[in-house]
Amino acid sequence: MRMGNIFIFDYLSKLVGFFIVLFTLLIFIYSLNFIKTKKKEYYYWMFLTFLSSLGVVFSNHLFLITIFWGYLGLTLFMLINLYSDQNKASVAKKTFIIVGGSDGFLLFGILLYIYLTSRYFIVEKPLVINSALSFLSFFLIALACFAKAGCIPLHTWIPEMAEVTEAPTVAYLPASLDKLLGIYLLVRLIKDAFILDDFSKAILLILGSLTIIAAVMMALVQHNIKKLLGYHAVSQVGYMVLGLGCSTVLGLAAGLFHMLNNAIYKSCLFLGVGNVQKQSGSVEFENLSGLGKFMPATFLFVLIASLSISGIPPFNGFVSKWMVYQGLVELFKLSTSFTLKLVILFSLVSALVGSSLTLASFLKLNAGVFLGQPKEKTKEASFTLLISPFILSLLCIIFGIFAFHTILPFIAKAIGEFSTSGLWRPMQATNLIILGILLGFIIFIITSKKRRTSPIFIGGEKIDFQTEAKVSDFYVNIRELKVLKNIYRLAEKKFFDIYEQTKNLSFIFIKFLRYLHNGVLPTYLVWCLLGALWLFFIFFR
Repeated sequence: MRMGNIFIFDYLSKLVGFFIVLFTLLIFIYSLNFIKTKKKEYYYWMFLTFLSSLGVVFSNHLFLITIFWGYLGLTLFMLINLYSDQNKASVAKKTFIIVGGSDGFLLFGILLYIYLTSRYFIVEKPLVINSALSFLSFFLIALACFAKAGCIPLHTWIPEMAEVTEAPTVAYLPASLDKLLGIYLLVRLIKDAFILDDFSKAILLILGSLTIIAAVMMALVQHNIKKLLGYHAVSQVGYMVLGLGCSTVLGLAAGLFHMLNNAIYKSCLFLGVGNVQKQSGSVEFENLSGLGKFMPATFLFVLIASLSISGIPPFNGFVSKWMVYQGLVELFKLSTSFTLKLVILFSLVSALVGSSLTLASFLKLNAGVFLGQPKEKTKEASFTLLISPFILSLLCIIFGIFAFHTILPFIAKAIGEFSTSGLWRPMQATNLIILGILLGFIIFIITSKKRRTSPIFIGGEKIDFQTEAKVSDFYVNIRELKVLKNIYRLAEKKFFDIYEQTKNLSFIFIKFLRYLHNGVLPTYLVWCLLGALWLFFIFFR
């Protein structure tokens, strides 16, 4: 149903709009006891972010989408810079330049689309990508989506922003709303505005695969929990882009479902880590250990979200990743291009490897923060700080076990009817998992009298905190592998950071201009003469 073609209220916009409202409510509840200063400014910009997000989702006119989309860059900047120090100010500036600069791509892509179609609405007859201009229009708009969602090559603001910004801000924006909006617009493009060719599909699949592997490899070696989560916020976007790159109904449904799942478990993780930071005062692995004893509820919620993001059944992350795999296999069967089939195989391998490395990262997180010997006593977070993570972790379970009875029917209405194949039966698998846990608990009770407690030791030697293995050193040897050593070194120098490289090129150009404009009058006269000669040659040749 459309209102004068300017706004659109179909199942897709209503579904995403509902989750925008849900995340706003949950983050608002969490913020009540977390945000202590500048409350009016914080809630003001949060409310404007909420309204602008709804504006993007329910707008059908391309220029109206551009206006709301651009305003979100401002609200993001203000929320990051609200509690400003030198680090946050520089990160806020970088975020604003990347996200705001990508709005130029969005506007240029939309102008090209209007030029090619003479249409101003996103939900009309789609444009077939069969020329360089049509591909350029799609790719420019997609770049704006990549910047918002956090896909390579416009992703570098997210890990830095996650490291220095307050937990509710990170959970609200890059973890949930920015993902929803970036992927939502990309879904709209592929579903309603463009018909992708094989080349466009291959580009999306390659970028999605690189995003998964590159970000998860960076996450493995992090010492800061929030930065680790920031890289995983990037890595998970790769799975969404893989689903959307299939450009089939199943692929679009998989990408959309993974978008919703990612927003759920990633927000839960950031809020859980926010509780850890608030209660312990640190988010560095080397300062944390054994908090599960003092913060059991937070530990449980983070553990559920960790299993979800790692794709462990029966949680929601497994179901959407499984659908992504099926979408890729379906595209492989439908494709007649040998090159595209090779790209699909590469994408499948990348997705599977990415899930394994994601699990390794979250073993590190949970072991380092919640297990082991406590370094100091703390206490559980307050009730208002546990409500939102509890609801989000509950959704991880519901959208996993009961996905086919809860969320997937709505996704089918939004995208179109789709079918899945395979042997996955969520209820049967869940019952077997519960049965295994119960059997383990029964064995634990039966053998309780035969167990004894002994001091921690390795090879017969008692250990203390000085000799205990540090979780922060997990996977550190990965840096020293010959294949990866130079890549990690370049990554640390921000060689792959498009923002830093563009900034360096800009400074070189500015330095050159300063060299030319040295304040010496004869030099200016020479440049004026050369300029006049050039103009004379152009106009009178």
